[in-house]
Amino acid sequence: MGRDPIGAMDLFTLFASAFLAATILPAQSELVLAGMAYAGQHDAALLVAVATAGNVLGAAGNWVLGRVARRFEGRRWFPVRPEAMRKAEGWYLRWGVWSLLLAWVPVIGDPITVAAGALRVPFRVFLPLVFVAKVWRYVALVAGVGFFV
Repeated sequence: MGRDPIGAMDLFTLFASAFLAATILPAQSELVLAGMAYAGQHDAALLVAVATAGNVLGAAGNWVLGRVARRFEGRRWFPVRPEAMRKAEGWYLRWGVWSLLLAWVPVIGDPITVAAGALRVPFRVFLPLVFVAKVWRYVALVAGVGFFV
């Protein structure tokens, strides 16, 4: 088996953890990113870009899920509990599209992105707000790691 000089497998692991962390599945990407930033084997900007790409793509999947959610909401196998969906919709209805800037927040961020799809927020509005929220979270995390290194 050949050596991976650029660490593509590491970057794939970061992308996958960020993608899963943005979905309704319980996952964390912050520890993976912080560990990789601390190790210093990759440029910090590359790490932020890869994590952001995975996390935004996962959030986009939530938006798509929300678009079809109304047909399946309330069924036992549906992955978002009705109370979580109502809470996310409440946040969204109270704060409007600006609530998408909270997409990075654990526990409430993922349901907000699902609610945005369910409430038919245009993707052209959804994407930049979610991107800003997610990229700044990762920038802050990498900067924090750099501060302690």
